[in-house]
Amino acid sequence: MTMEATRYENGTISYPGHPRGPGGAEPVETIDLTEYPAEVVTWTTSTATPPGVREPNHLAIVEFDVSDAFDDGDDFVRAIVQLTTGDVETGDEVQPVYEEALREPGAGIREPDSQSWDGYRFEPV
Repeated sequence: MTMEATRYENGTISYPGHPRGPGGAEPVETIDLTEYPAEVVTWTTSTATPPGVREPNHLAIVEFDVSDAFDDGDDFVRAIVQLTTGDVETGDEVQPVYEEALREPGAGIREPDSQSWDGYRFEPV
């Protein structure tokens, strides 16, 4: 499974990607963010989680340094991610850990088979 960000013809990068970027820019390529280092920008712990999401739920905004993917300078992209632990600080480097179930499929109001429930949580390096 990948965690794809989209790069647009005007040089911006978005996660998640969209059919059109800022100003209507066309997508030109995707990159898998799981292959790049991520640093915690800020984080929090939620104790009032949606049905089926573990409690407490540790969340962070992380910044991926994807400048190695492109020839034209420094490029970064941010994402909101789940953490594996609340033992993290701003500035910590984190890495993705694949999870088959980020939430309990039967706990929500949607049909469990109508969605995929896998994805990534991030743990301190």
